[in-house]
Amino acid sequence: MKKIINTIFMLLAVMLSIPADAQVHKPRVSPPESVTGKLDDATVTINYSSPSVKGRKIWGGLVPYDTVWRAGANEATTFETDLPLRIGGQYLPAGKYGFFIIPGKANQWVAIFNNVADQWGAFKYDKTKDAIRVNVAAQPLDTGQEMLVYKIVPGGFSLTWEMLSVFVPVSPEPVD
Repeated sequence: MKKIINTIFMLLAVMLSIPADAQVHKPRVSPPESVTGKLDDATVTINYSSPSVKGRKIWGGLVPYDTVWRAGANEATTFETDLPLRIGGQYLPAGKYGFFIIPGKANQWVAIFNNVADQWGAFKYDKTKDAIRVNVAAQPLDTGQEMLVYKIVPGGFSLTWEMLSVFVPVSPEPVD
């Protein structure tokens, strides 16, 4: 009798664990993405989660103007360089940074490189930990970009989503 009861409990345990295992494997709605490239001798890597527009108003809607935004979805976007750089004319030491944006209504935006790289969203963003802030401009696109994408291009990198692209100028730090 004891053997039968133990077998029944074992079968129950297996049956109850099957639905829990099935829930673990859902893909993220905003998949993680990464882009790595060279800006002169510096190797730059940007890690981000790529949300989709899905018919929503992004700038001034889902992403409010004049508010710090994580520059992606889920965890804050990170920017990493193995050599010091000049970004918008400002010195940024080699390292890994949290990358944030403040969208502006008049296409004047602020790109932020924060010393706290690993954080969830912008919920605990602390302005006092900013390494640098750089004014950048958003440019309208002729065709829409459904998923947020970063590209490393000669002279900097761009963030493109919905109907806008933001270019962040980057140059190597001259060696003395």
